[in-house]
Amino acid sequence: MIEGILIEGLIYSIMVWGVFITFRVLNFADMTVDGSFPLGAAIMAVLLVKGAPPVLALALAFVGGAAAGLLTSLIHTRLKIPDLLSGILTMTMLYSINLRIMANRANLSLLRVPTLFTGISEWAGSFMSPQGAIVIYCALVVLGSKIILDLFFHTDYGLSMGALGANPQLIISQGMNPDMIKMSGICLANGMVGVSGAFTAMYQGFADVNLGSGMIVSGLASLMIGEFLIRSNKISSLTLRVMLGSILYRALMYLARNYGYYLHMTANDLKLITGILIILCIIVSKTGFRSRPRVKRSRP
Repeated sequence: MIEGILIEGLIYSIMVWGVFITFRVLNFADMTVDGSFPLGAAIMAVLLVKGAPPVLALALAFVGGAAAGLLTSLIHTRLKIPDLLSGILTMTMLYSINLRIMANRANLSLLRVPTLFTGISEWAGSFMSPQGAIVIYCALVVLGSKIILDLFFHTDYGLSMGALGANPQLIISQGMNPDMIKMSGICLANGMVGVSGAFTAMYQGFADVNLGSGMIVSGLASLMIGEFLIRSNKISSLTLRVMLGSILYRALMYLARNYGYYLHMTANDLKLITGILIILCIIVSKTGFRSRPRVKRSRP
């Protein structure tokens, strides 16, 4: 149970980082996630079935997700279409593209196909549980990705990307092209989403064209939960709380799936629970649900 929660939380945290970059850093409402996530899974599954190395498949999943982000950014910047509609258009088109990638099949199984996770399970099977080995592997991958992401946002370009979301006029006054910075940020975000989808396909053993349904909602829920765990403006803390929020969200979904029957809930209610959770997070953040220091009134 705990191993499964940790594995899913760590894998999906890569996707939530993508949501964090678009929604929090760039202030860009990107719906491409629901399409780029299954895109990464489809690329991974097709390449593994054809016998490609998993590392190469992961790299191409990142490239595929970045290409989806590039399409969204071009629709937004070149055609001047609003950000939300641009992502919806790309997400809609990616449904057909994902079907094409999987040879017009809605589902592609990896049951007997060797993956990174099957190799790790076989290698570690003699001295530890397969699930434990996968947890360690995912933790190392995610921690390595976190370090790289933290270093990127400490560079001049990463700082400019953060400034773009807060104050676009500042970037323009510095003689930089805001469209190019926004474009690269959206590509990076969706590339990470594609990698998360690829890892998900390997872990679940299949790729499905509907794998990204509601993914942006779960990503926002994980992001908002993490914001209540750690309150800091340091980039290392921001990326850390994304990881913790993703793990906690998966734990809450596990509890809802396995113990929701006490409240007469089923697996069909998970999206309802997620939506309510996001609404509660927004209400709490707006009302400032924090203990306020008492102010001593001086006697007249």
